[in-house]
Amino acid sequence: MSARRKARELTLKALYAYDISGAEVEQVSNDIIRTSEIKAESKKFSENLFITVVQNINQIDHLIKQNVKSWDFSRVASIEKNILRLGICELLYYGDIPPAISIDEAIELAKKYGDKDSKNFVNAVLDAILKDMNKSIEK
Repeated sequence: MSARRKARELTLKALYAYDISGAEVEQVSNDIIRTSEIKAESKKFSENLFITVVQNINQIDHLIKQNVKSWDFSRVASIEKNILRLGICELLYYGDIPPAISIDEAIELAKKYGDKDSKNFVNAVLDAILKDMNKSIEK
């Protein structure tokens, strides 16, 4: 498994813990990311990704809500919601990561941590958001 994938998994765990516990960002980061045994560079990527998601969670959640038209946002499972948050964050704020890689990594997380339909759901939502982003750039 690549170092970045391990970092993304760690970020997902932190986002999930943050989402369900209501703990402070610093506490979650200390408990989950900083105590992990991954390489320092991966740990830094994970922590930056986690903090960027949390800092922009309202904008990210708004994009999810716009793209899950047939679902009420509150009905989206926490694990899928946090996989989407991670993927959208990369699409929006990590221009050095090709969008196809961000989407593929989110799909892999959905395969591993979600239910049998999670990968399709995550792919559809992220693909729609990327298409909207590309349309905005073209204008």
